[in-house]
Amino acid sequence: MRKALLVTILVLLLIPAMVKWRYGGGEPFPSADYRPVMDVAAMEVVAELPMPPGNIAVSSTGRVFFTFHPEARPEISVAEWVDGEAVPWPSEAFQTGEGEPLAFQNVLSIRIDRQGRLWALDNAHHGTGQPRLLAFDLASGEVVHQYDFSSAEAPMLSHLNDFQVSNDGRYIFIADASIFGKKPALLVYDVQQQQARRLLENHVSVVAEKYIPEVQGREMEVFGIFAIRPGVDSIALSRDNQWLYFAAVTATAMYRAKVEDLINPALSAEALADKVERWASKSESDGITSDDVGNVYLTDPGHSAIHRLKAGGGELETLLMSPTIRWPDGMSFGPDGWLYFTCSSLHHVIGRGPAHIRRHAPYQIFRFQPGVSAAPGH
Repeated sequence: MRKALLVTILVLLLIPAMVKWRYGGGEPFPSADYRPVMDVAAMEVVAELPMPPGNIAVSSTGRVFFTFHPEARPEISVAEWVDGEAVPWPSEAFQTGEGEPLAFQNVLSIRIDRQGRLWALDNAHHGTGQPRLLAFDLASGEVVHQYDFSSAEAPMLSHLNDFQVSNDGRYIFIADASIFGKKPALLVYDVQQQQARRLLENHVSVVAEKYIPEVQGREMEVFGIFAIRPGVDSIALSRDNQWLYFAAVTATAMYRAKVEDLINPALSAEALADKVERWASKSESDGITSDDVGNVYLTDPGHSAIHRLKAGGGELETLLMSPTIRWPDGMSFGPDGWLYFTCSSLHHVIGRGPAHIRRHAPYQIFRFQPGVSAAPGH
């Protein structure tokens, strides 16, 4: 009995040590003296919500769609903001699963393409369910496309985090952050051929650097053993569809690859890896997007800021910075030059209980005008 007890104690001590070794540790992310060029008054509150939003997609007519962040365990996955309320979209059944076989399992990212479709990326609880892409007709809410990823494309412990859709609607570029699996990669899905390919797995451009984010005073290492350090997360297409920009949250560099190389199945893994470029130095980054002149915008949780990497050399410019920007997350341009962004406030969500999450409500969606246009939806 005593021997069995000792073995149990040793195992209980060993497990946290193993988790810490695999997932924890690291230095604080390098800080910088960012000076915003826009006043916080430039931000408008679009919505105040009882639960944290995740990603956002705004249509060309100004319809605002967003996800409630899965980490907060919400009852509604995808919603539309209508007359001051979050309305389940496309239906209540897609949230509850009652009578709907394609109901959402774990949706974080949504995008609207130029063909009038809203795409939802379902990571299926880190690949433990059936990872899936769904496209809905924006007008009717009907499913118009479905793709179920294989276990080779989205394996167990994958995390299909965010994505972008090409202008012609044919290609979808997906970031697998692989928080638990530790095998981050990009996926390219060909809508026409209904085929997906997994690319750049564990390449330097998709792997997190070993830093621990600190957000509004909280070091994001849960229970002191698990650092919130996903692999490739930030992902955006240039508006001319020539480049895909991507990076991990705690990477100090933004990388890019030519779209023509990513969609070329004849290019070997080694040849593709050689074509990836380190484009610019960056802050922490979660959601990113681009504009018509080639700038790339970043949400920076560590500094409660919105930055812009300028076209050309990628010089970093801080647009907004304020304590009211609590873990800025997803971004989407809307009509009339407005850039919308969510605040998921994940430092009040990850490792916290429902009561704590409720106490820190409301959670905001903001918008501002950066002075440059871009097509709405992504």
